[in-house]
Amino acid sequence: MSNLIIKQRIFSWTDSYDVYDGNYTPRYFVRADLFSIGKTIRIFDKATGEEVGMIHQKVLALLKEYEVYLYGEYMGNISKRLSLFIPKYDVDYKNWYLEGDFFNWDFEIREGSDLVALISKKLLTIGDSYVLQIADSRNELPVLLVALAIDAAHWSDDN
Repeated sequence: MSNLIIKQRIFSWTDSYDVYDGNYTPRYFVRADLFSIGKTIRIFDKATGEEVGMIHQKVLALLKEYEVYLYGEYMGNISKRLSLFIPKYDVDYKNWYLEGDFFNWDFEIREGSDLVALISKKLLTIGDSYVLQIADSRNELPVLLVALAIDAAHWSDDN
């Protein structure tokens, strides 16, 4: 199981995050576009500066929905499901299903009955901070994209 740690930068014009591996080695830098119709969040490889992923909010969706791009290729959508108390999401390009807890702090990503990843929001930190526990390291970027979409859907100022 591999880990990623997401830490929000506090003093920034837009949402921006640093992403570290389990040893606190910088892996990715995340930045939201300042001017865009719908929230657009881009992920850059910290070592190369290359854009490796992007999520873009669909503006005319009834519930929050995000288009996902990996290395410039459209992968599919992450969409919020209608539910009363427990937040639920679908990831159509991976056949993943997400379900959160009542307080929207922890999420499980599952494919059928298999656990893909755990997303946990760390409490009592300055700025948002998350820990991602990923069962298969090949899913590192797709899980990171999902975590950022959840953060955008639940904690952004436009809710």
